[in-house]
Amino acid sequence: MIRLGFNRAVRIAAISTMALAAAACTTATGGSGAMASSVGVPAEDFDYAAWDGYLGGGHSAQYSALDQVNRSNVNQLAVAWTYETGAGQAPLFNPTVGGGRMYVQNGQGKLVALDPATGRELWVSNLEGRVGSRGVNYWESADGREGRLMVLNNGILRAVDAATGQMIPGFGTNGGVDLRDALPRDIAMPANPLMTNNPGRIYGNTIIMSLPAGAYDYASAPANIHAYDVITGELKWTFNVIPREGEFGYDTWPETEDRAQFGGVHNWSESTVDTELGIVFIPTGTPRYDFYGGNREGDNLFGNSIVALDANTGERIWHFQTVHHDLWDFDLPVAPKLMTITRNGQRIPIVIQVSKQGYVFTFDRRTGEPIWPIEEVAVPASDVPGEHASPTQPVPTWPLPYMRMEFTEDDINPYLPEADQEALRNSLRNEWRNDGIFTPPSLRGSISMPGHNGGANWGNVSVDPERQRLYIVSRELPLLLKINPDNRPEALEAMPNAQEDNIPYRWPVNFMLQSNGMVAIKPPFSNLTAYDMNTGERIYHIPNGEIMTLEAQGITGVGAQTPRSGPVATAGGLLFVNTASDRALRARDADTGAVLWEHRFDAATEGVPAVYMVDGVQYITVPVGGVGHFLGGLGLPEPGASRYVTFALPRGGN
Repeated sequence: MIRLGFNRAVRIAAISTMALAAAACTTATGGSGAMASSVGVPAEDFDYAAWDGYLGGGHSAQYSALDQVNRSNVNQLAVAWTYETGAGQAPLFNPTVGGGRMYVQNGQGKLVALDPATGRELWVSNLEGRVGSRGVNYWESADGREGRLMVLNNGILRAVDAATGQMIPGFGTNGGVDLRDALPRDIAMPANPLMTNNPGRIYGNTIIMSLPAGAYDYASAPANIHAYDVITGELKWTFNVIPREGEFGYDTWPETEDRAQFGGVHNWSESTVDTELGIVFIPTGTPRYDFYGGNREGDNLFGNSIVALDANTGERIWHFQTVHHDLWDFDLPVAPKLMTITRNGQRIPIVIQVSKQGYVFTFDRRTGEPIWPIEEVAVPASDVPGEHASPTQPVPTWPLPYMRMEFTEDDINPYLPEADQEALRNSLRNEWRNDGIFTPPSLRGSISMPGHNGGANWGNVSVDPERQRLYIVSRELPLLLKINPDNRPEALEAMPNAQEDNIPYRWPVNFMLQSNGMVAIKPPFSNLTAYDMNTGERIYHIPNGEIMTLEAQGITGVGAQTPRSGPVATAGGLLFVNTASDRALRARDADTGAVLWEHRFDAATEGVPAVYMVDGVQYITVPVGGVGHFLGGLGLPEPGASRYVTFALPRGGN
């Protein structure tokens, strides 16, 4: 029998104690300071001038220390070169630069090496099958004589020679490591190789890989964290995201004979490594099944948690669960962000975890102690038979959320056809459950705002660690969670810990896109929010981008629809932000958000730009192509060619 009451009482008492201790040293309006750990403050000597990994490097900062392009000259930026990726998928891949080459992905999903100063193609990889679409990491030997790209290829981890694009046959067995080989034998073993777009993180001569769940169903594999030797492919350590017997958190899951069939808890998105402290920060996802958990009574660690692991051993240092017993798919899709702030005269190394819900969780990254109090807040109960929704959820008291958290009649999009608006009004009044951000899924339908595709998502968050700034691009996208019982015998058989009162439920996707292709909620459809993390105060909160079809009607200032934008901050005082529904890349003043320069493309731009320097010239490369996420019904013009577009100042223009 699971000890729910005891676990929850301990959790609430612990957080309340931290909140009381922190409240004693309040120095900022709405915020409280926390005592710094006695452990020394790291120097944070990260290489912010290179761009040798996804999001800029293992630090995940999406920040460049380069300042050749700055506020005074950014309006002179011009296209330096382009590289067309060809037919196939539009590029989302964040370019990586290392060993004198840039690594991108073409339309067929193959890795390509380019001359980063000219865009000239140097090689195309011979790997067959899928390669992760968001980015890659570059490793270089201590003597600089060998470079490798660590790649997940159809679920097989491979090392690729960065100079030639050829698979290195001596890595693993016959040139690869099947990630399934290190999984426990008693789990719901995936029949197919485990493939994810998360490129992992390199720490010294170790590649740390986050496994996917393997199946979108009640019974699926646990998405464990594995570490492998970069040279040999030898397994170094494993962390079980669903605790095994004897491990911390085991009692937050039901004790049942088919316990090993519980799965999910996947870090499908991004992770961050602090190379100085030797800590890898893993933001995890939702236990399966995402929208009904009657069979998995309990808090379900380490679901929906930021987990700090010893990067050398895989041992848990600390964790914090941001959603208990998740029913909303409120996984943590954003890489944790690192910086050192000053609070009450003390320098504190922090880690920032931004969530889909609109919250900014902030911790001392050495200990997991919250910088500002986090309260357990009472939330609505579930009315679905057999469900065991948590009675409370953790909510940061500071900083303020970066987006709206409700969708009411007053929030209906005025640019929808009147028939659509009336249908929404009627359903909001008479049909759907709508009790705030943690309204549980229901049989009649529940509003989830922000939904699991709203808030912040992969690549949407940047920091300036030198000035202690946090920048967030948000997506405003309400969701309807209406679950239906699945009475098929095979569905019940596949459900771990099935009982008479917890039959399987399924959820048809409903992102509430309307007949004209627009979201249901009124503008702004996207915002750009900046925070000073020394105080937690907002610096600005402004609409981010436009929608081309509304611009044609003279309607502006609404924000882009559902952007998958990858903001990048620079030491030149700039913030580069791309948006798809207006096909734009903008350079903003990082202090104010004001647009200083803008370039329009003939296709969407999604994913994260890269900022780098070659032969004394600073370049900015951005992926361009396709229509964009959730934008197919807007009536946008047919997109132009998929390509990477690179900008630089004219020679002598700095």
